[in-house]
Amino acid sequence: MGERIYLDWNATAPLRPEARAAMIAALDQVGNPSSVHNEGRAARRLIEEARERLAALVGAEPRNVVFTSGGTEANTMALTPALETPERKSGFDRLMVSAVEHASVRAGGGFRSHHVEEIPVTTEGLTDLQALERRLAELQQQGARFPLVSIMAANNETGVVQPVEAAAALVHAGGGLLHVDAVQVVGRIPFDINRSGADLVTISAHKLGGPQGVGALIKRSADLHLAEPLLRGGGQERGARAGTENVAGIAGFGAAAAAAGATLAADGERMRSLRDRLEAALANGPTVVFGRDAERLPNTSLFAAPGLRAETALINLDLEGFAVSSGSACSSGKVAASHVLAAMGVPPDLGSGAIRVSIGPATRENEIDLFLKAWMKLLAALSKRQSGLAA
Repeated sequence: MGERIYLDWNATAPLRPEARAAMIAALDQVGNPSSVHNEGRAARRLIEEARERLAALVGAEPRNVVFTSGGTEANTMALTPALETPERKSGFDRLMVSAVEHASVRAGGGFRSHHVEEIPVTTEGLTDLQALERRLAELQQQGARFPLVSIMAANNETGVVQPVEAAAALVHAGGGLLHVDAVQVVGRIPFDINRSGADLVTISAHKLGGPQGVGALIKRSADLHLAEPLLRGGGQERGARAGTENVAGIAGFGAAAAAAGATLAADGERMRSLRDRLEAALANGPTVVFGRDAERLPNTSLFAAPGLRAETALINLDLEGFAVSSGSACSSGKVAASHVLAAMGVPPDLGSGAIRVSIGPATRENEIDLFLKAWMKLLAALSKRQSGLAA
């Protein structure tokens, strides 16, 4: 087998050199960041420098960045009835999530299942804002206290960018708060927590070239209080998340965030060009690209060919040297039907064959061309098989 080609950046991005260097330097640093001696203070400085870098990337205040073990923990931490603001101490009694959310959001966090409901999406995979507005009005009429709404910034499978700003305006008018899972967006396209209107934002290190196992929950306002932390103990992270911080991982996260921010515009332009090159070639055959008419991340394409199963495609492409995905990579290695495509109304026979290609700043033009050659080879074999069955 020749050189392998990695086209699964939405699952995890390769570690950036800047992140690797920061982590190695941090591993040489002795000291618990909660200790008051010189070594402890040095470790603390690494964490606070990273906190400042993450805050700068999304336009937040450093004190509002809470480090976690990853995106799933940050999502679970955010989705709790025990959110408090100066005006509201009674908590939240309803969680509303879009139909295309990540599994960690669909699980409902600290809400009981009968207090969690789904917001439908359009055929392009966009959150149905009219449905959201109607439901918020109904909840107010029913005397529901405060709804918490969770809508991702961009879908991990289709790359469709969600109308977060418009949703935030509706949610706030309805007396609620908005949580945004932005793990696929931050570091790929500009995202500003203040402009978005989101009250809570989740990001993850390994999606933007940092290490796996580190994430962050970011608050827009310091007045928003997590009254019941998931982890209780020594009071780290200003009491929001107990446990000794992962100093090396956090240092790598901060370095990756700074590196991503420095080349954001140029990287986005280049990835969009490569994605468009891919999809222009796919348009010459029977392949269907999902969410094509919506605004999408510049690096993501989800597509399928009628009659081609995802399992078959993944095995063949892997043998040809390509790392791609059938959608979300957070399902213990399973190839399962996509709830995202089902919510978009895609027929099961077509949706079951969906393949996701997600690229990054290091992806080369010839890698796209080689993938297209392998994909066309698959389609030719499928066509020959179908012709044989019809004969």
